[in-house]
Amino acid sequence: MKILVINAGSSSLKFQLIDMENEQVIAKGICEEIGGKSGFKFKVPGREDYKAAIAMPTHAEALKLVLDTLVDENMGVIKSVSEIGAVGHRVVHGGEKFASSVLVTEEVKEIIAECADLAPLHNPANLNGIVVCEKLMGVPQVAVFDTAFHQTMPEASYMYALPYEYYEKYKIRRYGFHGTSHRYVSERAIALLGKPAAECNVVTCHLGNGASFAAVKGGKCFDTSMGVTPLEGIMMGTRSGNIDPAIIPYLMRKGELTTADDIDKMMNKKSGMLGISGKTSDNQEIGRLAESGDGRAILCEEMYSHQIAKNVGSYIFAMGGADAIVFTGGIGENAGHYRAELAEKLAFLGVKIDAEKNKIRGEEVEISTPDSPIKIFVIPTNEELVIARDTLAIVNAL
Repeated sequence: MKILVINAGSSSLKFQLIDMENEQVIAKGICEEIGGKSGFKFKVPGREDYKAAIAMPTHAEALKLVLDTLVDENMGVIKSVSEIGAVGHRVVHGGEKFASSVLVTEEVKEIIAECADLAPLHNPANLNGIVVCEKLMGVPQVAVFDTAFHQTMPEASYMYALPYEYYEKYKIRRYGFHGTSHRYVSERAIALLGKPAAECNVVTCHLGNGASFAAVKGGKCFDTSMGVTPLEGIMMGTRSGNIDPAIIPYLMRKGELTTADDIDKMMNKKSGMLGISGKTSDNQEIGRLAESGDGRAILCEEMYSHQIAKNVGSYIFAMGGADAIVFTGGIGENAGHYRAELAEKLAFLGVKIDAEKNKIRGEEVEISTPDSPIKIFVIPTNEELVIARDTLAIVNAL
């Protein structure tokens, strides 16, 4: 069966067509700036990438363009859309309703809409992608939730020390994100360890423009760093991560912030590496600036490294030890100096890495030495494959 994986954003639509017989990507791409100066990118392994500026007023036109391109006489990779057996959709927030992927029904769509309060930038766009696909394709639709993997957390991990009534009334609790990524790389790490999942403790570090950590105990999520929203946790490209909550009313009294939108924009769009460097949110550019002696870029890197160590260290001790640490995401897979700095800080536990292996970029490899009691892996994430696998399993069970 061929599965189409869709990740619909507010103004974009990413896609992959995967042949589940061999789990190979047949084609992938993205429709960008839908409703604006739209751009279309289409990639097929072994071919030159196709790029074009094509008008896409809505997601419906964008998806139609994707389907038309997949069957195009010159660029296509399938003869008919009927070769696509199902569509798997990334959905950011499933609240407490979904602990696993589900076949889309009218009830499921209603719950996704209800969860929009918790993810206002993502869930409406994800739901729109589902609705558009339903209209254009008469095949099963499956929703795969970023939050589902973290639903195994114990109450002590997910509750906040706020008045309990806020949980009862509004379901304010830790949900966590990047769930498909943490799930994929933790399962790969457990396979590489060669032990039963029930005997493995793994700390997964998804480090990119957005970043989160997960403590995976016995193959299940025990704790994670993001919260009700993806704002909580480590500093990110433009997100502040954890701060003293009292900073907000203090800045409001000073007149720096006046509305909820001001607060949201400051913490989500103006903070993190951008806020500290004053120049960029791009970690690679931060690195170049740091190498040139830029003091605030150096501070960025020092803060990031410190926060990685705090998160990883706390999860190791919360689980009573760890068998492995996994780095994934754009920064995790490519920025070896952060991996090296973490190993140095964990040297008191006997952790060691192979400096030569640590030069790897974007490939699966164990970078720890054979005598290191905690293994360190670099594992490129594959969230689309997780979505496709869940979609296939659900469709096969129908």
